[in-house]
Amino acid sequence: MLLLLHPDDDVAVATRDLAAGETLDAGARTITTTGPVPRGHKVAVADLPPGAPVHKYGQVIGVATAPLAAGEHVHAHNLGFEAGHRDHQLGGTHTELAVPAGPRPTFQGYRRADGRVGTRNYVAILTSVNCSATTARMIAAQFGPQALAGYPNVDGVIALTHQSGCGLVPSSEGGQILLRTLRGYAAHPNIAGVLVLGLGCEMVLTEQLTTRSGTGAFLGMPGVGTPPPPADPVLADIPADTVVESLTIQESGGVRAAVTAGVAAVERMLAVVDTRRREICDVADLVLALNCGGSDGYSGLTANPALGWASDRLVAYGATSALAETPEVFGAEHLLTRRAVTPQVAQRLLDRIDWWQDYTRAGGGSMDNNPSPGNKAGGLTTILEKSLGAVAKGGQADLAAVYEYAERMAPRGGFVFMDTPGYDPVSVTGLVAGGSNVVVFTTGRGSVFGCRPTPSIKVATNTPMYRAMSDDMDVDAGRIVEGEATVEQVGQEILDLILRVASGEPTVSEDLQIAGVTIGAEEFVPWHVGAVT
Repeated sequence: MLLLLHPDDDVAVATRDLAAGETLDAGARTITTTGPVPRGHKVAVADLPPGAPVHKYGQVIGVATAPLAAGEHVHAHNLGFEAGHRDHQLGGTHTELAVPAGPRPTFQGYRRADGRVGTRNYVAILTSVNCSATTARMIAAQFGPQALAGYPNVDGVIALTHQSGCGLVPSSEGGQILLRTLRGYAAHPNIAGVLVLGLGCEMVLTEQLTTRSGTGAFLGMPGVGTPPPPADPVLADIPADTVVESLTIQESGGVRAAVTAGVAAVERMLAVVDTRRREICDVADLVLALNCGGSDGYSGLTANPALGWASDRLVAYGATSALAETPEVFGAEHLLTRRAVTPQVAQRLLDRIDWWQDYTRAGGGSMDNNPSPGNKAGGLTTILEKSLGAVAKGGQADLAAVYEYAERMAPRGGFVFMDTPGYDPVSVTGLVAGGSNVVVFTTGRGSVFGCRPTPSIKVATNTPMYRAMSDDMDVDAGRIVEGEATVEQVGQEILDLILRVASGEPTVSEDLQIAGVTIGAEEFVPWHVGAVT
């Protein structure tokens, strides 16, 4: 009925819709509801005066904006955001993750020439500019299931299109982010063949995306980013076994000619890419992306802790697991900085938090603008509350590194953080550009996010939503709050599914295709920062 998450909490979480006048236990206390409370929302377990800090998870999630009485529904009408002070301990807290007993898990993956491992085997048509987006889709449309029937080892031909590539300053922060993202996809282990398609006169040149060396891709541009030395991010090197071709619409003689040339190029690639075979790979070859969207009051109780358990297991085995969505760790970043392996790693995260506060302030907003109407309908009130639940995806492992958006992440690198926006497709695009070969995405309201070329496993935080949207969800973590499973049991289920999906088992979003349209076709969304000129 009520879940008290920490002995010092001032609120408990309703596990079902509550009516006024219900008498319920909340830890050692007994309260009577003063009005209706929707499931997933908060109930005060003690009287609090206006201005008093309100605690959940043992942490401050806001301040009372009106007197709170025990049994009262606590939400936006009586709980407000206040940044307050947090103890940003720079490292010093170490968690030893024991390697589980028994045989090491393995999966069937595609070993690439640079040593990384793919979980899928795609041919991609990567556009350098939006001007070539429609042409790229025209080429990809020629390679439906019937055309690919003769290439059983190819997962598909995908068009990776975006809204930029020109009208920007190439040496600007936004220009660097875009180039880093496009290079990251061209070099991704799940992409065995890439056709780079440009218009021919754009600012992002096709040569910057096709040269094998990431250093060569600078073409006179300044270095990317300004992180502390020696961690300066560089553009990704494209594996030697990736088939790379390029063309421009202008040099081809127009759209029709470019489509003809593009189809011929893809056909040449397919013959090579289809020869790739899966082989046994160690669990440490996984690079897991952790993301959430459409969060609710159950996210921090069920799906996120279960995913955190799975993440810790992967890190214990030596894999990389990446948390992201910087605006959605704001208010809980102190829980990450204390886990940093060095003070420098902790400070790099704080520097990104500071950047985001300046960025949102310049646009007339604040970090508390992040919770969406759906988040609030699901029981989340402030960004502090949302963030405390979100960081649970990262488990308890030490924080080994903090990466710029779309920066190549080190394989076998432990638990890391990537600076991304909270907007789901933009966040995951950065993580995939950084090399993630599996995504696990938790949702409480019912996100239908999908991803290509990296498979995305979706975990529902509550059982009613899972049942209502079963065609869109892979795992029901709501069984935890229903008392039907533990966090560890659902975490093991997620881990087992990660290994099966990495071996080729399709996720529900990969299986979902209507009228030739597959989920994930439009979710490649590079982060746009800066002016368009």
